[in-house]
Amino acid sequence: QVQLVESGGGLVQAGGSLRLSCAASGRTGLSYYSMGWFRQAPGKEREFVAAISRNGGSTSYADSVKGRFTISRDNVKNTVYLQMNNLKPEDTAVYYCAASNLRFTIANSGLYDYWGQGTQVTVSS
Repeated sequence: QVQLVESGGGLVQAGGSLRLSCAASGRTGLSYYSMGWFRQAPGKEREFVAAISRNGGSTSYADSVKGRFTISRDNVKNTVYLQMNNLKPEDTAVYYCAASNLRFTIANSGLYDYWGQGTQVTVSS
């Protein structure tokens, strides 16, 4: 079992950058899980943003963030990151990190086992 806590959200102008962190704690280390970032805007369904495999060797991104966002992980620090550059107003959402017992990168939110509480990202135009 693992507990996830996101941080790093905030208010930023369009074109700016933010770096989200997801710190993991619990009986098992982060290296046992593939990790993902999802987001949910008001009135919309939760959507996939990015995912990374257990050892960090494989990543995947939603088309809407490809080339602007980068997911990474540090299994020693039990932390996953989401570097977000060139932010747009449509990136405004609550961002969640999630952990899956499966080995590979996963875009399906239903295959994740643990979720954080979310961190708000607001991008002003």
